[in-house]
Amino acid sequence: MSASLTLVIVMAVMYAAGVYIMLERSLTRVLIGFVLVGNATNLLIFIMSGRPGSSPIITGTARDLSMVDPMPQVLMLTAIVINFGITALLLALIYRSWWLAQLGDEGDNLTDEHATEAPGQNERDFRSSSDDDAAVEASLDEDGEHDDDDEHDDEDGGANVGARDAANTSGRAARPDGGAR
Repeated sequence: MSASLTLVIVMAVMYAAGVYIMLERSLTRVLIGFVLVGNATNLLIFIMSGRPGSSPIITGTARDLSMVDPMPQVLMLTAIVINFGITALLLALIYRSWWLAQLGDEGDNLTDEHATEAPGQNERDFRSSSDDDAAVEASLDEDGEHDDDDEHDDEDGGANVGARDAANTSGRAARPDGGAR
């Protein structure tokens, strides 16, 4: 087995740089360091796999003696998948920590005092989904009241009636229960 000295040096530099960068406090640097260490591990497995040979398909001929061992290839694929999964986890942690930093001292905990304040006082106030549902229902109710008035109030001579009816019809079609009011 003859390993290329260049590949060994590149692998050692990648390990050293990855470990050094992972010791920083920043999650982004930890992610970069982890990617470097993962790629160095793949390079280590590649170096350990030995000399190149024929594909690992047994045919019963003399070429079977020069066949390459498939185990390092399987280990490299497994290492790539694990590296990808942990990278995705670290990216999610980085995004979550950024999100919490944007919220400030409040974090995830919005108290009842926050909920009783008038909406729009703070840019970071969040509405619940029930508030959104109530606003949609109120909008649909208002649209339903305007439908009855359109028949009697034709101040524009009926020019915009078709556009209003199309908008009201599309609004009803978008309702989750499919019913009309």
